[in-house]
Amino acid sequence: MAGGLGFWRWPRVLRLASYVAAGLAVLLVAVVLAVVHFVRAPLPQTTGELDLPGLEDPVRVVRDDAGISQLYGDSLDDLMRAQGYVHAQERFFEMDVRRHATAGRLAEMFGEDAVASDELVRTMGWRRVASRELALVSPATRAALQAYADGVNAYLDSHTPSEIAVEYTVLNAGGLDYTPEQWTPVDSLAWLKAMAWDLRGNMTDEIDRVLARAGHTAREVAQLYPPYDYADHAPIVAGGAVVGGTFQQQAPAAAARPAYPAAARGALAGLRDSIARMPALVGHGDGLGSNSWVVDGDHTDSGGPLLANDPHLGTSLPGVWMQMGLHCRTVTDDCPLDVAGFTFSGVPGVIIGHNADIAWGFTNLGPDVSDLYLEKVEGDRWRYDGRWRPLRTHRETIEVADGEDRTITVRSTAHGPLLSDVADDYADLGDSPPGVRPGRYAVSLAWTALRPSRTADALLGIDSAGSWAEFRRAARSFAVPAQNLVYADRAGHIGYQAPGLVPIRRRGNDGTMPSAGWRPEDDWTGRFVPFDALPSVLDPERGFVVTANQALTGPGYPVHLTGDWDQGYRSQRITDLLQQQLDGDGSVSADDMLAIQLDDLNPLAAELVPYLLTVDLPRGYYAAGQWQLRRWDFHQDADSPGAAYFNVVWRNLLALTFHDELPEDAWPDGGDRWFAVVTRLLRQPDSPWWDDRTTDVRETRDDVLRQAMEDARDELTRRQALDSDDWTWGHLHRLDLHSPTLGESGIGLVERLVNRDGWEVGGGSSAVDAAAWDAAQGYGVVSAPSMRMVVSPADWDASRWINLTGVSGHPFDPHYTDQTDRWVRGETLPWTFTPDAVERAAEDVLTLEPAADGAHGG
Repeated sequence: MAGGLGFWRWPRVLRLASYVAAGLAVLLVAVVLAVVHFVRAPLPQTTGELDLPGLEDPVRVVRDDAGISQLYGDSLDDLMRAQGYVHAQERFFEMDVRRHATAGRLAEMFGEDAVASDELVRTMGWRRVASRELALVSPATRAALQAYADGVNAYLDSHTPSEIAVEYTVLNAGGLDYTPEQWTPVDSLAWLKAMAWDLRGNMTDEIDRVLARAGHTAREVAQLYPPYDYADHAPIVAGGAVVGGTFQQQAPAAAARPAYPAAARGALAGLRDSIARMPALVGHGDGLGSNSWVVDGDHTDSGGPLLANDPHLGTSLPGVWMQMGLHCRTVTDDCPLDVAGFTFSGVPGVIIGHNADIAWGFTNLGPDVSDLYLEKVEGDRWRYDGRWRPLRTHRETIEVADGEDRTITVRSTAHGPLLSDVADDYADLGDSPPGVRPGRYAVSLAWTALRPSRTADALLGIDSAGSWAEFRRAARSFAVPAQNLVYADRAGHIGYQAPGLVPIRRRGNDGTMPSAGWRPEDDWTGRFVPFDALPSVLDPERGFVVTANQALTGPGYPVHLTGDWDQGYRSQRITDLLQQQLDGDGSVSADDMLAIQLDDLNPLAAELVPYLLTVDLPRGYYAAGQWQLRRWDFHQDADSPGAAYFNVVWRNLLALTFHDELPEDAWPDGGDRWFAVVTRLLRQPDSPWWDDRTTDVRETRDDVLRQAMEDARDELTRRQALDSDDWTWGHLHRLDLHSPTLGESGIGLVERLVNRDGWEVGGGSSAVDAAAWDAAQGYGVVSAPSMRMVVSPADWDASRWINLTGVSGHPFDPHYTDQTDRWVRGETLPWTFTPDAVERAAEDVLTLEPAADGAHGG
């Protein structure tokens, strides 16, 4: 009581301050509680029971300590419906952004900045193509897509936007007033177009070749696109031939067909030298790839096959994959699924993984499935084969948040949509081809992904395949993006299949540069490589298959697939490591496979370092980096001073050699193609490429190497330390995971809410551990192994997996980035599959119950 009376004896100003402090404390508590509610409201319910309308029987959702869900149901319809519900629980905002992106509707959510992207996507018509695909897929696939959509919508119907994702709260706080629309089967199919765009092949190289022609001869440009080195880097399938329209792995390889790139290049060699830059929406180009390989049981310690896969994709948060299992309690023809692996949120089924009988992995095949065409266009007509023909046209209206709606006219020739109508940079490509009067030309895109296909049938068919024959039967429908499929099964077989829609071009058109759209001889033939003619291998004699985006076959394959394969450094390194292991221990274990995935050897170092060590540098300060190279083992672990110095030298070497020669947007990214380019140039010390055009002196190779080493020393001193022993590659080579929408908003508080930064990692471009960086931008990771898995058909529960991020898309969920720390350390998680193992690993169990009419889950 005395304390209370004492309060009233305080001076009035102090009493006022106390009132303010108490009020602020109450306000702070209220704000904290509001923020806690704001970030926790969207977190999914993972225990107890929920009603899910449309279910016939209960579905159990068993989550382990990483939040990975295994779903158990009694019908395919129930499992698809439950998968849609669980995907929406964890990742709906990601799904919603994806469907807006693939429909060309991002501006509805994010305003004027997204209009350019929307215009290009509307012009290509991804969603229009997906709508046509819905009628093309099988009735069973349509039913699965609809059940999946119903499950997503059941979640949306029972949750407000702020309960679905914290991002909606942020957007609506900014005045958007947004409520998500119902999910449709077409939304799922359209996402496959986005993946095809991400892995579209050599479109970027077509543009880069045009840009490089400014001020350079055809021979000089050819030096920037070296041919595949078959002598040092083996293709995926070294033998075999197409006999009677079918690829036969035991047939002798055919003689190499004559090379014909010169004719096609000659038609367009003089594209004007004032081309400014590539369009921003072209994408990453070099740097995206993947590793996968499979070893038969005769060469493993378990006596059963082992299969490894780690697809390399652009980094984002959340990551592209979400781990999940889909299990029919009793497997029947009507309920055929007992499968687990990596899924796309928004797409039913499992994309990569294994079922009870087989396992499979993907890497990008990389054939040339797109061509740019220069078009003569006047008004509503285009020129072809000496005649004017009408353009196909329609109008599209783009709604813009807080802005005026934008209406565009989409125009197409027989080759495809006119990208130049909405992207000025593409229009610039059409200026004054050789032998044609000066003027501006439109640019169209021919691309296999713009043809409706049945890829969705293939994905669900592979999920339930039980043998090599069933696997290949499902793969027949796999159209885009064309992939390398590796295979293993419980019966001990391993295999490889190349599926995909690959155009057959007319002789003289090699697809390396834009073609003349008015000439019929530059058209595709209208035919595609038959599935049976695509390479396929079962139980190869050497006991393993390696795919890492290298050349598919030797040069004798009868159809021109592409001239722009990955150069094969990763694939050859994997092959060498496997062979070393087999020659040493006689077998390969799952741990050996995981160790290979983490191999960070720089494939250029053995070529470049000997030249760097011969450079005469001043003793002391500048020689410190050279001293680090002398003790470096060419591995790029995060703590390596040698890797730090070498990669900074490499970036400076590229800048000194090529930045004066090429437009800024065509500067080298430092990936596998540039490894091959510089390896060849090192043997030509007086090549014009070494000379700096901005000086009056003719520089040589040794001048450039010396300057690159000195510049690298200065750069590392500024960035890290004077003492070279304190340099580390990881300090430069950081993995920052950003939301592609709010994470790039420019609003610091919002970016901190959704982004996670600062992991120091090893690896590098074209290493097996392909944490790639772009030398034109900096040293930060731009693409990386999006997941890693090693699968053991002899004992499914002995398999291992890891995701780049966690399964959750909610920024304050414990599973948002809980797998990232393990990924950085090279660790993996147990991949439980059998029912007993799943139950032992269970942390949370949610039961989805059939709902009474009108009832919805919470």
